[in-house]
Amino acid sequence: MADEKLEILAWLSPLEPQRRHQDIRTRRIHEVGDWLLQTEEYRNWSGGIHGGEPDGAALFCYGGPGAGKTYIR
Repeated sequence: MADEKLEILAWLSPLEPQRRHQDIRTRRIHEVGDWLLQTEEYRNWSGGIHGGEPDGAALFCYGGPGAGKTYIR
């Protein structure tokens, strides 16, 4: 049953998210995107959710392909 489940998951998403994440993580340049975390808007947003704990909150970053969204930490 476990093999069948893995086959179904691979069929649904052949992208292998964990492998892709590790690949991107190793190619990321140190401190890329840190400027975003220093903005007043981000600090207000992250500090205003549940007393600084953004439990279940999501930050949506939009932009065209190749803009660098993937590499923001």
